[in-house]
Amino acid sequence: MTRLRTLTFAALAASVVAATGAAPASAQTTTGPGQIGPLQIGLIAPLSGIYARPGQVMKMGAELGIEDVNAAGGIKCLGGAPLKLVTIDSGDSVEKATNAAQRMVAEYPELVGGTGSYLSSFTLAVTEVTERANLPLLTLSYSDLITERGFKTVFQTSATAGAQASIALPIIMDLAESETGRRPKTVAIITDNTAASLSSVKRMKDGLLQRLGLEIVMEETFTPPLADASSLVQRVRTSRPDLLLFLPTVISDANLILQKLREFRVSVPTISFGIAIAEPEVLNVMDARLVEGVMSAVANWGVKGQEALIKRLKDRYGEPWMTQNAISTYGDMWLFKTALEKSCSRDRQKLAEALRTLDGGPSQYYPGGTIRFDDKGRRIGASLTIIQWRDGVPVTIFPTDLAVAKPVWPKP
Repeated sequence: MTRLRTLTFAALAASVVAATGAAPASAQTTTGPGQIGPLQIGLIAPLSGIYARPGQVMKMGAELGIEDVNAAGGIKCLGGAPLKLVTIDSGDSVEKATNAAQRMVAEYPELVGGTGSYLSSFTLAVTEVTERANLPLLTLSYSDLITERGFKTVFQTSATAGAQASIALPIIMDLAESETGRRPKTVAIITDNTAASLSSVKRMKDGLLQRLGLEIVMEETFTPPLADASSLVQRVRTSRPDLLLFLPTVISDANLILQKLREFRVSVPTISFGIAIAEPEVLNVMDARLVEGVMSAVANWGVKGQEALIKRLKDRYGEPWMTQNAISTYGDMWLFKTALEKSCSRDRQKLAEALRTLDGGPSQYYPGGTIRFDDKGRRIGASLTIIQWRDGVPVTIFPTDLAVAKPVWPKP
């Protein structure tokens, strides 16, 4: 039936062309620099299921980015062609994300590029599809595996999960020493089994913790969402670590474990990786006192100098702060503008080549370095931000030149 409908539509379109002498509108937007039809940018992200909230915030950032790019004249070398956002719901599983990617490339052949996926596990699946379609994809997803496969159209704007661990942990250890007079010696790790979390833990265990003088006294991996965290927290209490490294990707898991830590009276400085512990919705499901002082290493966050953009996000969508999902996806629209101006083409392969050879661009929207990618598609010089919950708000405490508050070592 699908094939029949497709053939019927094609026949109808052909009859319109024959009768009027005009090409269908879709064809008119793809014929070259002289055209000013919109350039479609796909956002593939979870808009339903347990990861829907981050996907919705990514959409907010993309909408603001496209609005500003178009207000600045669109893609000037293509006659001022505007960008147009196409959103695709990746769902909340790898299988759904794969199916969504296949629909995206089949139903939107005019896409020139894409961004998104959110969870690294989803991005790994989505990029298998976009690579075959030669569709350039920008992603904030952390997993080292995303850019280890030799793909030519995948570009990772964040520091990889392994790199983030290598950057963040020495900073955190130095902070502990400066605030308490001693460096932590033992560590417990609780992580979910998503790709980015596992990449971070792998880097930690492959010599990083040892170099920092940290001994693992407890490690536990779980599959989200958790039904009960009692046994995990019991193990933390028994092992009595100096530091707890906590890597969830679902807010409900973060809430459950923090609640159990309080219930079992386990007092340990907690350091997270990723934003599940810093989403605004955290305050809808838990007492702000549970997260006070908790730090998290994240790929990106709202920083000093972005106050006007943060205010627009709040005024337009009611978002109380600028998470990595909003600011990175906003920056992606400017990154596409930069690359499209360089390629001066609607051709996907030319756009991918322009991205591979960029030297500069909208670096103010990504921490560390300029906008350049290596031969794997990783952003050269990519850094991160470290945030800390202070008085009910997660604020940037690193990098120091962009921080909005000074760090305070969390009291156990």
